[in-house]
Order: sequence, then structure tokens, then C-alpha cells
Amino acid sequence: MESYVNEFINYLAVERGLAQNTLESYGRDLRQFQTYLQNSQLDFLRNSNRDTILNYLNSLQVRGRAVSTISRNLAAIKSFYQYLVRERHLEKDPAVNLESPKLEKKLPKILSITEVEELLKQPNTSQPTGLRDKAMLELLYATGIRVSELISLNISDVNLDMGYIKCYGKGAKERIVPLGSIAAKCVQEYIGKGRAKLVRTYEEASLFVNHHGNRLTRQGFWKIIKKYAMEARITKAITPHTLRHSFATHLLENGADLRSVQEMLGHADISTTQIYTHVTKNRLKEVYDKTHPRA
Repeated sequence: MESYVNEFINYLAVERGLAQNTLESYGRDLRQFQTYLQNSQLDFLRNSNRDTILNYLNSLQVRGRAVSTISRNLAAIKSFYQYLVRERHLEKDPAVNLESPKLEKKLPKILSITEVEELLKQPNTSQPTGLRDKAMLELLYATGIRVSELISLNISDVNLDMGYIKCYGKGAKERIVPLGSIAAKCVQEYIGKGRAKLVRTYEEASLFVNHHGNRLTRQGFWKIIKKYAMEARITKAITPHTLRHSFATHLLENGADLRSVQEMLGHADISTTQIYTHVTKNRLKEVYDKTHPRA
């Protein structure tokens, strides 16, 4: 099975252009399925049937895995078997018509405008790293891009004169996102005063770099935003996507149309963007309950 999994992952990378994190997730889930088959002394081709897959998913449930984890595993298995049938390694798809367990929709956690402003005030812009951090936070809130897209930006992807950035989302899809004047100014100050003191070589293409002069990692940014959230005394649980969620919600609260927000976020399906309308409705209800005399 190992060779088929490697072949499948290579197909996803080359033909589908999926992100590295997604490829690693597929590989991890499929190798876990492979281990289950080996421990059960089952051959994945000869014993590929609906019951085998259901028994595996049930074993995940017994071990206390979350519904989202089970659903993700099933999605990986289904894609894998579809590929095997398409490549004629299998005659029939044993995972056809298997449905994912119903996921409980969790509304994204967001910051209020006041909390965002407090967070954005924290970096010490007298230091090169502070200029970098200020630029990153302002850029995230101004554009709503994913953290993976933020750290993948190169200097050539930013057009400050025209006020936009070019980023590559899921499936390596390119999109152009407008950039506000405040964020553009912060990025300009970082490039002019901070980045030159952090990079070690003129050949470095990355926009945001760490203190070693290399491209900043997702983990590096995660530490940065947690630090500033603590300094801003924000008690809400912060994730790397918090500013993205806040960006989308604040746009909708201020009258932006759903299609425009979908385009800026890079969502393939508008149903993904619609979750933010539930957030705005909840917030309106909270405001009503707190302020209306007969609520």
C-alpha cells in the first residue's frame, strides 16, 4: 500500500497542486489506515470493502477521535480509492456512497474592533522585529489572507503603489487582494527600515523573515501573535486565523456583500463564507439584548 499512497500523494502535489500541509495530512491519515489494515492482517486491495472502512472509522470513534478527525480520514480514504479506480489498480470503489459524519458547525472566534486596535498597538516599532510584526498584523487584518499565505509572500508579490498584494491560496490559486493605506504604510516602513537589518543576503525573496534572515514559519508567527495578545490583555483564545475571521466579520457588519468577501478570502464555495453571516447575526443579537430596554 505504501507505494500506492506515495503515488497518490505525488498526484495530488503535481496534478492538483495541493498545499504541503494538505499533502502531509493526506499522507498521515492514509498511513494510519494502512497500519490498521496491517494490524488486522488485511490486504488493502483484496480486502477493500465497505465493511473494512466502516470498521476502521468505528475504531477511530472508540479511541475517542473527534468527529472532524473521522470525517477528514474518510475524505482521504475516499479520494485515495477514487484515484486507485481511475488508475485501474482497483475495479470497484469500496468507499462509494459512504457519507461523512455530521459535523457540528463551530462559529469562528473573532476579536472586537477595539481588541484588534489594542493588538495592533503592541509591536515596538523602534525595533526591526517590531516593524515586521506591526506590518504582518496590519496586513493580516487589512486583507484577511491565511497565515500560510502571509508567510509565503515575496517582496515581488506586494504592489504598494497600486495598493494590492498577490497571494497563492489552496491549490496554488492566485488571487489579488486590495491593501488598505495603513497596512501599506506599515509594510513600506518595514521594508525600508526593518527588513534590511534582518536579511542576511540580497538574494532573499521572502517578505517576512526571522532573526536568522530566513523566511518566517507558521510556528514563528503563532508565537508572535500569542505574545502580543497577552500583552494586549486579550483573554479570548487566539489562533493564527483570528484576524482573518475578524476581517471577514467586520466587513460584513459594515455592509460588504458576501460575494466580495468570498473573493477576498479565496473561498471556492460561498457556503464557507456564509458562516460569517451567522457570526454577525449572533453579535447583533448580543447588542440588542444588552441595549434594548425590553429585550
